[in-house]
Amino acid sequence: MADRSGSAEDRLIARYFRPLARHPGTFEFKDDAAAITPPAGHDLVLKTDGLIEGVHFFPDDPAASVARKALRVNLSDLAAKGATPLGFLLAIALPKGFSEHWLADFARGLGEDADVYRCPLLGGDTDATPGPISISISAFGTLPTGTMVRRAGAKPGDHVFVTGTIGDAALGLQVRRNAAMASQWKLDDVMRDHLVSRYRLPQPRNALAETLRAHASAAMDVSDGLAADLAKLCGVSGVSAEIDIARVPLSPATAHALKTDATLIEPILTGGEDYEILCAVAPSSVAVFEAAAAKAGVPVTDIGRIVTGDSPPGFLDRAGRPLAFARPGYSHF
Repeated sequence: MADRSGSAEDRLIARYFRPLARHPGTFEFKDDAAAITPPAGHDLVLKTDGLIEGVHFFPDDPAASVARKALRVNLSDLAAKGATPLGFLLAIALPKGFSEHWLADFARGLGEDADVYRCPLLGGDTDATPGPISISISAFGTLPTGTMVRRAGAKPGDHVFVTGTIGDAALGLQVRRNAAMASQWKLDDVMRDHLVSRYRLPQPRNALAETLRAHASAAMDVSDGLAADLAKLCGVSGVSAEIDIARVPLSPATAHALKTDATLIEPILTGGEDYEILCAVAPSSVAVFEAAAAKAGVPVTDIGRIVTGDSPPGFLDRAGRPLAFARPGYSHF
């Protein structure tokens, strides 16, 4: 985000993004790069993820919530690795004739979350595009050297935990696409708004990072659906899992919708965009893990076990029968 000799791009950066250059290593975006020194004895954890208008958010979604989602989906990955946020880079492509009101609201939401999560904007790039708005964030975190929690590492006998609730965002997306679904599922306004809010605004579990480093044998965030992401974790760990569907935590809104339509169990488990943390914890660490999570203010639920084998994880109903999914999870391709 360097100066561009008074160009329109430079004026845009100065107006909307330079006020967010609060870290001294940004040089107020007057250079071609930022400089930042990680704490001694720490590794850098790197992550990039993006949002595209019409794919990850609706054109009429509030710009501030779009900005927050763009940052938070990256913070969620840092949390799952046990990392503390350090800063982020932003690349945004805007169509010709974009609304400056939209961009001002975007910058406001981005700055507020950067402050809340102590993850400053360090620089980036702005571009014009003939297509929809495209936002890409590269986030950086730190953790003590050699302590990153990887996907690989789950062992037979480990307990499988998830944070928060599962399925809200997938149902919120359905409601966002078709408002009549809320009536079909007999949701009141509070329930409907909860589901849509969970789709629009993830809640990254950064408060759990230290607990994960201390007690999790494997972890990742749930972005492509619980079933698909658990399969990824098990695959690289060389194990399988058995999950008790009845123990998967649901919000009151999702539980109510499921009572009206039992087929919703599939999108709840496979729909994605939960941005909760999935992790494996050794039996000897379960009690201390639960206590530490409670102290951190992050709800966690034990939903099953890691088992030997190389078959896909089994999601078992109350009778112990595995549920078959038409599609195991979200994929762009």
